[in-house]
Amino acid sequence: MAKLVINNEKKVSKINPEIYGHFSEHLGRCIYEGLYVGEHSEIPNVNGMRTDVVTALKEMKIPVLRWPGGCFADEYHWMDGIGPKEKRKKMINTHWGGVVEDNSFGTHEFFELCKQLGCKTYVNANLGSGTVREMSEWVEYITFNGVSPMAELRKANGHEEPWTIDYLGVGNENWGCGGNMRPQYYADEYRRYQTYVRNYSGNQPIQKICCGANVDDYHWTKTVLDTCFDHAPAHLHGFMDGLSLHYYTLPETEGDWNVKGSATKFTEEIFYQTLKRSYYMEELVSRHGHIMDQYDPDKKIGMMVDEWGIWTDVEPGTNPGFLYQQNTMRDALVAGMNLNIFNKHSDRVKMANIAQLINVLQSVMLTDGAQMIKTPTYYIFKMYAAHQGAMLLQSDLLENGTVGSGKNELPKIFESVSEDENGVITVTLTNNSLEAAEEIEINLTKDGAAYQVCEASIVTGRMADHNTFENPDVVKEETFSAYQKSENGIRVTMPACSIVSIRLQK
Repeated sequence: MAKLVINNEKKVSKINPEIYGHFSEHLGRCIYEGLYVGEHSEIPNVNGMRTDVVTALKEMKIPVLRWPGGCFADEYHWMDGIGPKEKRKKMINTHWGGVVEDNSFGTHEFFELCKQLGCKTYVNANLGSGTVREMSEWVEYITFNGVSPMAELRKANGHEEPWTIDYLGVGNENWGCGGNMRPQYYADEYRRYQTYVRNYSGNQPIQKICCGANVDDYHWTKTVLDTCFDHAPAHLHGFMDGLSLHYYTLPETEGDWNVKGSATKFTEEIFYQTLKRSYYMEELVSRHGHIMDQYDPDKKIGMMVDEWGIWTDVEPGTNPGFLYQQNTMRDALVAGMNLNIFNKHSDRVKMANIAQLINVLQSVMLTDGAQMIKTPTYYIFKMYAAHQGAMLLQSDLLENGTVGSGKNELPKIFESVSEDENGVITVTLTNNSLEAAEEIEINLTKDGAAYQVCEASIVTGRMADHNTFENPDVVKEETFSAYQKSENGIRVTMPACSIVSIRLQK
């Protein structure tokens, strides 16, 4: 039996709501057909945004949305996506599927979507093929409330008041699709570009995100920070607010990106291999964080894991460039594990954006015409939403076993614990075993006997279980009752292959 000891007198760090963020790129059917169907669609919508999707995302409490990419961001020229839609430029999406992008979803549509969702905005600007002027004028167009050419253009296009950019990415994957740059060169470009990202609103500065490393490129992290901190402004606040990190879990790839493995058809060995590869996130966050500590010991610069999740082969018969994949209990465990890891590193990790929101990679929803289904990953984000804005509590998992074997061995249980402003403690747990249930004794160091379960839920199933348009509720969040009161807390019995949330209150 595992034992979880919660020190409910020690609050470690705030869990930023943005750790539960999402990513929407002009890729496949993420934007078009997924989020946006147009004002004249027969599918119920408000100003072109799908009503069913918006409603489900609000129930999930989406905190922030990243747009327009991804690789697409560094070939996106924002002026192509404003003004009358019939006059907007059409282009070929060279990164994703070679299809025509008609730019009917642009700046105005993105901010309308975020308004409907009630979430923060993360705009990724074009450094790779754009210019300083283009980026600066986009910020002016979006945020300036005075007299200027860009503000007047926004007003002429039908939006009198400015919007708010909460986060701005200065380029994306500039080590690869964003320009194949060396770290020194990108860092100098970052310094130049960010200088012209003006804070027109004054009282709410735009948080600027610098392009960080691909997976374990620690040289990139060190060199970019070294270059950015060389002759840096005396006050770094506003110079760099975040440094990104990208890592995808590739179930079967052994150096060949063309073979990643099926989303739904895999062996138990591949199941554990996938989870072990996802567990690599713990090492990546720790080691990149250690480098950041050398330059930023006060942890004012957030680590932004703005692309993560499972990347498998596409579903048979779909466009390979659309990255459409199904979503199983394996995905749910990967989501639960990673969110627990991010929570436990919330002193440094300030944002994470799973890729991607809908119809692409490890999405939370899938659509087919007027139909929409929620994936197992959706229910994990909904289940974990109570952590948003709460304080991480110190917790230690004792006598935790392992699952898998050899190179695929990893801890059996993953956990994180937080306390909200009302004193409610949320415990989230993953049981990564396919074979065995696990009893977990949860003890609180202070007043454990006074706490009662006020809410509990579970997502469970067989490893390849998934929802389809014919059977949309195979995997879903359900009420959990396999617990009992103990002397200093509660005792929980978790089924194999499950994710559980327990909420405790005096």
